[in-house]
Amino acid sequence: MTGRVDTDNLPMSRGSRRHLLALLALSAATCLPATVGIAEARPAKPKKPHARAPVVDDTVPYGRRDDLMRFGAEIAERQGLPADWVQSQLAEARYVPNVAKFIMPPPAGTAKNWAAYRGRFVEPRRIRAGLAFWQDNEKWLARAEELYGVPAEIVVGIVGVETIYGQQMGGFRVIDALATLSFDFPSGRRDRSGFFRDELEQYFVLCHSEAIDPLALKGSYAGAMGMGQFMPSSWNRYAVDFDGDGRIDLHASGADVVGSVAHYLAEFGWQRGMPTHFDVAAPVDAVDRATLLVPDIVPSFTPQEFLAHGAGLPAAAREFGDKLALIELQNGDAAPSYVAGTPNFYTVTRYNWSSYYALAVIELGQAVKTMR
Repeated sequence: MTGRVDTDNLPMSRGSRRHLLALLALSAATCLPATVGIAEARPAKPKKPHARAPVVDDTVPYGRRDDLMRFGAEIAERQGLPADWVQSQLAEARYVPNVAKFIMPPPAGTAKNWAAYRGRFVEPRRIRAGLAFWQDNEKWLARAEELYGVPAEIVVGIVGVETIYGQQMGGFRVIDALATLSFDFPSGRRDRSGFFRDELEQYFVLCHSEAIDPLALKGSYAGAMGMGQFMPSSWNRYAVDFDGDGRIDLHASGADVVGSVAHYLAEFGWQRGMPTHFDVAAPVDAVDRATLLVPDIVPSFTPQEFLAHGAGLPAAAREFGDKLALIELQNGDAAPSYVAGTPNFYTVTRYNWSSYYALAVIELGQAVKTMR
């Protein structure tokens, strides 16, 4: 989901640092969205037209720039799309200075702070909105858990962190964001223009297959869309028509959002019934602690190896039958926080490659569940 080129101390969307998440690992996909059948048969609904998004004043039109037109011809040939349609839409794309600005990492030396990061997401406004979202989509959350094994609170946590349940889905035209990052990726950080060109190609695949005006959709500065902030390739690969109405709507259909987020996590390895993490006392010895931290968020050590390196684990963790990762979350000038992450914790980071993001998702979802 999904999923954004984000750093640990910046929130998604925005997805949208959306969803680049796990999304950085995705290559361009050519498959169309999957459809999940349900017991309740419903008549297909016509696709809703999207009004064209307004152009922002400080943007610069690309026009028929040579490199964009060549790219348009190439993707049209690869994907079997009308070349004149692709090129004419690309000619309407605009360079957006703020997109280039927002994709940059924070200044060097910026301290990460888990307590401050958590406070931005596990707070009353999101919890109240999460309660309403859960109540409105209780049936779909239960069905998603039954089908994919992903608990309701995890799905609720992701949608809450991403967009406050649809309240903040991004204000950039998707075509502008993706074109800017494809053809004018800013210097000063690792060049990701190839990734964004793949996403721009998949955006045209999506718009053509769903009969969407490419100039209509808005999203994050990274091109992530909808309540779950899916990048185009993730939409094409993992989005599902969960309510069976004949179309996939990740902007307004809670059912499709719930089903698509759960499907994404299942495809990235979510294991039914497994916890996401355990409490842990990090080793006091610096060498032992550093040894456990080397693999970062990738579960690499058995509970017995944790204990052998001086970590303290509760009884449930000692009996855990899979590997764990020692997750360190910095707190500015204060002492770091630690958890022992399971493979399911790692799966949440495939939505956004950040341990801070993953734990915020887990704790927001749990807060909403507790309020219920």
